[in-house]
Amino acid sequence: MKAQNITTEQFKELVFDYTKQQEWKFEGDKPAIIDFYADWCGPCKMVAPILDELAKEYDGKIDIYKVDTEVEQELSAVFQIRSIPSMLFIPKGKQPMMNAGALPKHVLKDVIEKDLLKNKKAA
Repeated sequence: MKAQNITTEQFKELVFDYTKQQEWKFEGDKPAIIDFYADWCGPCKMVAPILDELAKEYDGKIDIYKVDTEVEQELSAVFQIRSIPSMLFIPKGKQPMMNAGALPKHVLKDVIEKDLLKNKKAA
């Protein structure tokens, strides 16, 4: 399992259709991380293998998607991506959280455990 590249159309189907909804309505069935990146970005290249490791480690618990900001410019504009990498953390039933910058694995795991999966443990 690896982080999955998605297009704007797939984003609308899997995550949120901003063309039909004004208010945030997450379409996914489990928490997700969206990595907004570019191929030329050094920090993005450093984060990519970490996200693949996390996708394998949390397979079936969270979805990890990647959006190429050079290709999916409309989607990048909608989320006002100004620096990359930027990550959108999406818990189930709550508002998403955006974070700019390359985060180390232990910080990403902390966000996953505390913010994305904590509702699952309490249930």
